[in-house]
Amino acid sequence: MPEKKLSVDRKKVDTKEFEIPETVFIRDIENRVLQGIVVQVLSEIDGIGLVEGNFIDSIFNRGQESIAGIYAEQESKSQTVNIKIEINVLYGVSIPEKAEQIQIVVSEEITKITGLHVACVHVVFKNVLPIDQIKMPKSPIPPPGNAALLGSTIAEEYNDEF
Repeated sequence: MPEKKLSVDRKKVDTKEFEIPETVFIRDIENRVLQGIVVQVLSEIDGIGLVEGNFIDSIFNRGQESIAGIYAEQESKSQTVNIKIEINVLYGVSIPEKAEQIQIVVSEEITKITGLHVACVHVVFKNVLPIDQIKMPKSPIPPPGNAALLGSTIAEEYNDEF
């Protein structure tokens, strides 16, 4: 039996009709999340303290929407974030060195966690805290943190050598 070949008229299909648009992935990160990251970072830095909200903020419940002294502004088009931090510093701490430390650590941590580029970290030093406001540990072995750093600097300043 001779085989018959069926001739199928194949038209060229226009693939433009089948092109699927690229998927757009959107992530929204609330400013409260960015503020929380900054608070966690600042809690690990010695020699500084957060600025507390004032009486007017507590009356109008402004403290409920944001953390006092930490402001985050996002630009969705460029996927960047600007951070402003208002803090208190302990007397005797080098402000330029502390500002640089804060800016580097905050920028790295926000980028690592959120994937956003940090365009600006603005640090505002609002007040100087006296050394007597530091709580010294009761145990002979100081816990890590402010007291350990302060204890080592006091020991270095006051020794018996001339």
